[in-house]
Order: sequence, then structure tokens, then C-alpha cells
Amino acid sequence: MPVPILLVTGFLGAGKTTVVNHLLAHAEGRRIAAIVNDFGAINIDAELIAGASDGVVSLANGCICCSLEGDLLRTLATLLRRDPKPEYIVIETSGVADPSDIVRNLMDPVILREAPLETVLCVMDADTPPSAFDDALMRAQLRVADIVALSKLDLADEGAGARMREAIRALRVPAVVVDARHGEIPSVLLFPAAIDRAPAPREPGPKRPAEERFETLSWTSDQPISLPRLQQAIGRLAPKLARAKGLFETVEQPGRLTVFQFAGGRATLAPGEAPTPGVPRSRIVFIAELGVLSKAELDGIMAGCVAGG
Repeated sequence: MPVPILLVTGFLGAGKTTVVNHLLAHAEGRRIAAIVNDFGAINIDAELIAGASDGVVSLANGCICCSLEGDLLRTLATLLRRDPKPEYIVIETSGVADPSDIVRNLMDPVILREAPLETVLCVMDADTPPSAFDDALMRAQLRVADIVALSKLDLADEGAGARMREAIRALRVPAVVVDARHGEIPSVLLFPAAIDRAPAPREPGPKRPAEERFETLSWTSDQPISLPRLQQAIGRLAPKLARAKGLFETVEQPGRLTVFQFAGGRATLAPGEAPTPGVPRSRIVFIAELGVLSKAELDGIMAGCVAGG
């Protein structure tokens, strides 16, 4: 089963490690492997540490953390050979790294098949001065982001978040912008519901207020989809979507599933495997802000994608 990658980028001091710490400490049953540059900054509570060996810190909640020493692809290959294999991999980049270089590395065909890049998250200090947006590296970090998380809002003045959103919008960055108080980001954006596997059964945790900004809507069909019609439908839905992910069979390529991803205003398609008998041919999950997209509107738009619809 492929292991999705979350790439966390952002300037030095933006709050990337706080975000990674929060993900590891609040894994909620997920086996997360984090690749970091500095072990010392991962301030996981001592009682969570179950052991350390071979440059890997194991946590009692099933997560692990390893330092990035040398080649990223070699480190990823090591993680993917672990038993049990992680369910998600988080890579924290250096604050001076251009994430587009890392994204290119992750396009390696072997890694792409075993550990596809799911989400690029850019963490930004909410008190970043406007002049910083002239920096080529900061622009590069924003340009590849699917999600921009505003950190340190508790340390900034009341209007900082609104100013940052306006500055990001002025750069025409298509990413979803969210608040990340104390490193917390709605997990529904970082780890969208898996279409191609049943989630492991676990007790649902308490609903966190931050997640109430978003809701998940699903659409299924037993019929293949017309690709041109789907492109038109996504064009209509795009202004209301934060994320989308799905598997479907198309009229144009019967007998094979297509993997669909939508994030940061960008849609991608990739070849999938053969359909599973007894499972709907088309399954897509859409994530939108609460109240922005109704199930009736979604169903009405998507119904036009079905062949003969």
C-alpha cells in the first residue's frame, strides 16, 4: 500500500517543528514517520519515547522520528522497509531549502509508486513583515504549497492574520490558508480520507474546534466518468474546494482506474490499477469549508460527469 508524504516547508523560525511536534503527539492512531533535520528540536514528552536505535526514535503511540542524514531517497527507502511500515511520512525541510528541489526528488518513479507526495504545507509566521515577500526563497516556498499555515498568531497583533492572507492573495498563491495555533492544523486537510483502502478501526477522538471549519463530502457512482465532463465539473467546483481525492474509471480508458488529486488549485491525474469487483467504479472525496458546498449541489454537478448523464 502506498505511504503518502506530507512535505513541511517554511522559513527558519516559522514554526515548522511545532507543527511536526503536534502531528506526532496527536497522531490519533496513525503510524506517522517524521524525517527531521534536528532531533533536539522534537520536544516529544519523555513518557512518549519508547526507545531509540539506528538514528530512529520510537514513540509509544506507534510513531517514529528519524534524522535526515545524507540522501533523502535513501532515508525514505529505509523507512519503507520497516515492519510495520508507516502509514504516513512527514518530511520537515530546512528553513533555507527550496522545496521545489525536494519535490523534484520525490518525483523519482520508485518513490512516487511507494510513497507519493500527498500535500505540501508551508508554515509562515503571522508577523512576517511585508518586505519578506520580496525574498525569492519565500516565494518559492509559497509557490509549491497546497496549504499555508499561519503560525504564532498568539504573538502577533489582532490584524496580522488578515494582513498575511491579503499579502498571500496578492501573490496569486492558490493554496488554502489556515490558522495554526500552537502548531495545530485540521488533520482532514493534511491526511484526507483514503479512497483506496479501508481505514483502520479505532475509537473516534474528541472533535477539535479547528476541524469545524471544514467538512468532507463524498460522491460515488457505479458508472464510468466522462473525462471532459469531469474537467468541466471540477472547474465549477474548484473555487469552493480545499482538497479532493478520488479513484474512477473513465469512458475513455475502460477497465482501468484513474487516480485524481486536487490541492492548491491544481488537479492531477495518474494511472491506477484495475477496478475491484463489487466496489463503485467512481469514488471521490471533496473537502470544503463548512456551508460553502452542499451535498445537493455537489451531486447535481457530478451527475453530469457520468456517461449518458
